Amino acid sequence: MEYERTDYVSDLPENCQYRDEGCELSHSCLNCPLPKCIFDSQGGELYLQRERRDTEILRRSGQGFTLRELSATYHVSRRTVQRVLKKKRGNFNE
Repeated sequence: MEYERTDYVSDLPENCQYRDEGCELSHSCLNCPLPKCIFDSQGGELYLQRERRDTEILRRSGQGFTLRELSATYHVSRRTVQRVLKKKRGNFNE
């Protein structure tokens, strides 16, 4: 016995109760500046978190924090802090 659907109209997007709550980047998905949603790409949310962490590492490094202090603050190795600084500004200080 085959199942036959008769309620196709209810599947249309205009009949869906969608709440556009956005994310950390934008208050609305429909007004997001990104060409592709961070949740649609594999590792997108993790990438965003790392970018924010890296920006903070660079900022605090400029304020005089040492590699050891930065690595302890962000729970990463000193080598990771060095990589971040090299990527962000082209060199790093011990």
